[in-house]
Amino acid sequence: MFGHALGITDIWTYVFGVIFIILLPGPNSMYVLSLAAQRGVKAGYRAACGVFVGDTVLMVLSAAGVASLLKANPLLFSVVKYGGAAYLLYIGTGMLRSAWRKLRARGDAPVEAPQAVDGERPLRKALIVSLLNPKAILFFISFFIQFVDPAFPHPALSFVVLGAIAQCASFLYLSTLIFAGARLAEHFRRRRKLAAGAASSVGGLFIGFSVKLALATMS
Repeated sequence: MFGHALGITDIWTYVFGVIFIILLPGPNSMYVLSLAAQRGVKAGYRAACGVFVGDTVLMVLSAAGVASLLKANPLLFSVVKYGGAAYLLYIGTGMLRSAWRKLRARGDAPVEAPQAVDGERPLRKALIVSLLNPKAILFFISFFIQFVDPAFPHPALSFVVLGAIAQCASFLYLSTLIFAGARLAEHFRRRRKLAAGAASSVGGLFIGFSVKLALATMS
């Protein structure tokens, strides 16, 4: 009843679908987790804010019809896609370089508490990762549209409600990752090799994400 009053056809199916999709590992969630593990809860939430802003922008663009523009313009899709892939590759190689520096250190000496890296802005970096993904725009419109009642006179309201539900689920999930990462940070600070192994694993995942995005198609 609540969903139909807002122009949403099957709100509970949507909720469970969103939860399942958010739980799938992706570059945003892995970046937030790795940053929280390296620099603590505060930095993790700054990165999470970048994810929230990026997803909100993508939802608005989807509702405004940008997905149709991307589908109709393969060149534009390719430009955004390869730009996003290059940025993910840049992040991944940066993490691998950081892991290599840790491995060159002697033994398992304690790692100093992480300091802010000059020029590294978690919110901005997470925002760029979110926005440089044309597949996300296509996903939002293709997923959301299934749950919007075409007869509802105010479809924008339906999109707002669907977006708010997705953001709430994302907030809860990213918060869990942030505090889990902060717990891991204590172990990483005591063992340099463990920290290097974790950084190299996440860096490898980002390189994999970049390849996956570069090979993505509009279908």
